[in-house]
Parts: sequence; structure tokens; C-alpha cells
Amino acid sequence: MKNIPFLDNWRKRHATERGTAVFAIDADADQEGIAELFSECELLRVRVAQAGLELDDSPASLEALDQLPPRWRDDPEELPWLGNDAGLYLGTVIVRTVPGALWQLWPSGQPVVRLASGREINVVEAGLDWAVSGAPELSQVYGEAAEA
Repeated sequence: MKNIPFLDNWRKRHATERGTAVFAIDADADQEGIAELFSECELLRVRVAQAGLELDDSPASLEALDQLPPRWRDDPEELPWLGNDAGLYLGTVIVRTVPGALWQLWPSGQPVVRLASGREINVVEAGLDWAVSGAPELSQVYGEAAEA
């Protein structure tokens, strides 16, 4: 894994956080570092490359992902990992293309995307739902975020 110093500092500052409050990743450097970390989605990128698709962090790539045959459902061990990656990829596309969208971490460490409107999207949950059942489609979640 890449050396991302902000993550160690963040963990030290928030090691005793409790409750359900959401806090922001304040500095621009933190946003860039966390965006880089979350955009890796290595398993997803490998699996879709095997299907002949390259992820370019665009909304169109979400539509292409929605069209892939869900072969990952045949592997119950890989399914949650692929779903997690799909959610992080969805978040990456939203943060990179929807004005004002930012990554935030809940005290539990769960990454969410916060839109300029204040609405939060649990992209990992959406990715897991997509991987397991195909719904909601990733492009649909993106469309709703882009409209907000």
C-alpha cells in the first residue's frame, strides 16, 4: 500500500471517537490522499479488465459496469471485496465529477461521499448491494448524486 501520512495522523486523532457524528477530512491534501487511496479499487479493475473494460473514472464507465455479466456472484469469498471496490469506485467517480462532492469518514472508518447539498451517500453499501443483486445500478446512484 502507498505511504499516505495523513491516514496515520487521522487514526491517531480519532482513535477514541464514539457515536454516529460525521466529521470532515478538512485539508485539501487529505482529500487528495484519501481520493487516491479509495480510487485504487484493484480487484474491481482487474476483474473488469478481464472482461475487456477499462475504468476511466467517468460516469460512462459506471454504465459499462452495470452491463457486465455478474460472474463475481459465483465466488462468495470475492463478492464482498468486489462490492466494496465497486462502492469505492462509484465514490471516486462522484467525487471527481460532481461539483462540491467530498469524501468523509464516519467515526467507524466507513467512507461516505458528502454532496454540496449536505446529503451523504454510503457508496460502499451501494456497491455491495450492486454486487449482490445488481440494484441499485451504479449509474443510477451516480445520476441521483449528480442531480442533487
